[in-house]
Amino acid sequence: MSTTLERPLRAAAPTVPGVRTREGAWSDPRYQAFWLMRLGYTVLPLAMGIDKFFNGMVYWPKYLADWIDNIVPGTAQQFMYFVGGVEILAGLLVLLKPRYAAYIVAAWLAGIVINLFSYGEYWDVGVRDVGLMLGALTLARLASVYDPPLFGRRQP
Repeated sequence: MSTTLERPLRAAAPTVPGVRTREGAWSDPRYQAFWLMRLGYTVLPLAMGIDKFFNGMVYWPKYLADWIDNIVPGTAQQFMYFVGGVEILAGLLVLLKPRYAAYIVAAWLAGIVINLFSYGEYWDVGVRDVGLMLGALTLARLASVYDPPLFGRRQP
């Protein structure tokens, strides 16, 4: 007597965080969200950072609060060159290691929010940057699952 064993054509892909199979990970909406945010927080800081050197989208020094302009050396545009460099570096770090870099981006955005709120004019941009900061913190939490740590024990 024989028994027929039915096998599915394709096994269902697991949707557990930390799954090592590429197919299983890509079908997981959480993993997709992680990659969307990782790409967004790579491309946008790079674009904004590069634009700080050319002022193509907007004249960036106008967003610098007077009290910051008074305490940093050089002109507001020179400070924007520094800001652009930091943003480019932050975007590259998110690309390489979002587990840690997302917290750096969130802290940087908190500094931008403080600057904008203390300026007293660009409240709408400041509130938008609060949302971006929350997104960076969300990316950091997702990266704690999907981006392995630099040191320490890795999941099997």
